[in-house]
Amino acid sequence: MGYKNKYLIIITGLIVVFFLLSCEQTKPSRFESVLGTVCVITLYEQGYDRIYNDIFSRIKEIEDLMSVNIQSSDISRINAAAGIEAVQVHADTFKVIQRAVFFAEASDGVFDPTIGPLVSLWDIGENPRIPSQHEIEDILPLINWRNIKLDTQTNSVFLKYMGMALDLGAIAKGFAADEAAKIAKTNGITAAILDLGGDIVILGEKKDKSPWRVGIQSPHEVQNTPIGFVQITDKLATVVTSGIYQRFFEAHGKHYHHIFSPSNGYPVDNDLLSVTVISDISMDADALSTAIFVLGYEKGMALLELFPKAEAIFIFKDNNIKTTAGTNFILTDTGFVVRSNIF
Repeated sequence: MGYKNKYLIIITGLIVVFFLLSCEQTKPSRFESVLGTVCVITLYEQGYDRIYNDIFSRIKEIEDLMSVNIQSSDISRINAAAGIEAVQVHADTFKVIQRAVFFAEASDGVFDPTIGPLVSLWDIGENPRIPSQHEIEDILPLINWRNIKLDTQTNSVFLKYMGMALDLGAIAKGFAADEAAKIAKTNGITAAILDLGGDIVILGEKKDKSPWRVGIQSPHEVQNTPIGFVQITDKLATVVTSGIYQRFFEAHGKHYHHIFSPSNGYPVDNDLLSVTVISDISMDADALSTAIFVLGYEKGMALLELFPKAEAIFIFKDNNIKTTAGTNFILTDTGFVVRSNIF
């Protein structure tokens, strides 16, 4: 074959590939049920099926590794072997557990990945009930992050006592959001919103260069009723909220939500309705929003100061709001009052 014909075939092949890519249909968004929630991925103008497939496959992979509801997951295997033997896990699982332990130490244990027995006892997601004081006291000794033993040489995890159980519900979704954003960036996505059941990642910028607006849920109203919005101008930012309205039940005239205190075994009862954290790493924002909520405003602010790239919005039970200086929060609900910016 002559060089002229070879070049012709190569050029013709490139034209065909370009034609096929240019004809590939785009979809503005896709949603799927995964991670125990509805995840909505929006890839503006570049929403190709192959990218959506890669993103949701990655999210599902993380769920398969870290869900307590999947018997074959790394977390379920660790929990089943508690007090018996160490379990070697996937590098992703080990990374998230390591980060969870970091936040446990940084928060003086109010963020505790060994909260699993308490979550199961209350079972707020499926069959909620109020456990007896005796039941709670029986399992509280099992909740102690210091009894997680990590072997970095083998990626092995050992829970020291039988009955202990990990639950990464307050951090794994953030990790999945970071991984989804990573895939979008690798594929050259220039504008996207990734919403993993409330863990929101903003990627890129709008065509008109105007800020993105992320609504902050009203703690008193039905879902998707905002009290205001955060304006985002960074090309990568995440917004994560922890609050009493996300998963809860009511009994005997009292509200019981899903954020527990590792010290007393009950849903946290302080003056906060919700905490929203804005940062550049969703896994950290996920853990921080929970830890800060449990700590309360004063101690939560002290923890937040350890993370200079993170901002926060505090909504209080008296409908007052406090924000850190860099939040760029716009209030739209006149039933609330922004009292001050925290510098």
